[in-house]
Amino acid sequence: MIRSIASDYRMAALMMGLVLTSCSAPTEAPERTPAAESSHDWVVPPRVETVRADAGSLVFAGQGQPGGRVVLRTDTGAAFAAVANADGRFEIRMVRPTGDLILHPETQRGQDAAPSPETILILAGGPIALLSPGIPSRRLDAGPSLGAVDSDGRVMVLSGRAAPETTVAVAVSGQDVPMKVVADGNGNWMTVLPATGGVPIRLGDESYAYPGRPADTGGFQVMPAGEGWTVQWSAPDSARQTTWLPTT
Repeated sequence: MIRSIASDYRMAALMMGLVLTSCSAPTEAPERTPAAESSHDWVVPPRVETVRADAGSLVFAGQGQPGGRVVLRTDTGAAFAAVANADGRFEIRMVRPTGDLILHPETQRGQDAAPSPETILILAGGPIALLSPGIPSRRLDAGPSLGAVDSDGRVMVLSGRAAPETTVAVAVSGQDVPMKVVADGNGNWMTVLPATGGVPIRLGDESYAYPGRPADTGGFQVMPAGEGWTVQWSAPDSARQTTWLPTT
C-alpha cells in the first residue's frame, strides 16, 4: 500500500544554499574575515548530523548558524525549534511521531531564513533518513551497513556506514570480484554504478535484495519494497528520484 506523505512537497525551495541578507556596503568596505561574514552577512542553513531516541522523544543534533534559530518545519506548519549556541551546535527535541513525517530544516535570524537542501524523512517504526538532491541519502537511525540506494534511472548510488577508514567490499549481481570502497574518517562510504533492476547486493558477508525502481506513481510517495522502503520524490529540475532504505 502506497503512503502519500505530502502532496505539496516543495523540494525546489530546499535548493537555496545560503541566503545573503540585504545591506548597503560603504564605499570602501573594511576587510572582513570569513567568521565575520558568517556572523553578519550570511544566514547559514543548518546541517542535521545525528538523531537519538530518548524516552519516547527524538533528539536531532547538528551544526548551524551561531546564535541562529534552527527550525524543523512540517508541511502543515508545525515546527520544532532551538537556538544554536555560540559554536553553532544545536539540539531539537520532539515527541516521536506515530505516523510518517517529513521535516524541512531551516535557520532563522531576524527577518532572514536559510532553508537546508536536506529533508528529514521519519517513517513510523522504521528508518530516519536525510534526502537531498545531488548527494547520497544519509541514514540517521541505526540502520544496516547498506544505508540507502538512490537512483534516477541512469545511475544508482550505494551508500552506508562502516568503521572509519576501513575498506568495504561491494558486489552487485553476482560479481566474482567485489569493488573496494574506503569509508571516510566518519565511517561514511558510497559508490556509483549504472542503474539496474532488482539485483542482489553484497557487502562482505551481508546480502541485500535491492528491489529496483518501481513504477512511478507521482508525487512524494513511500511504499514497502522487499526488506525495506522505497521513497519516490522529485529533484528541483523535476527529475524523478527513488531512494531504497533497507531495514535489515
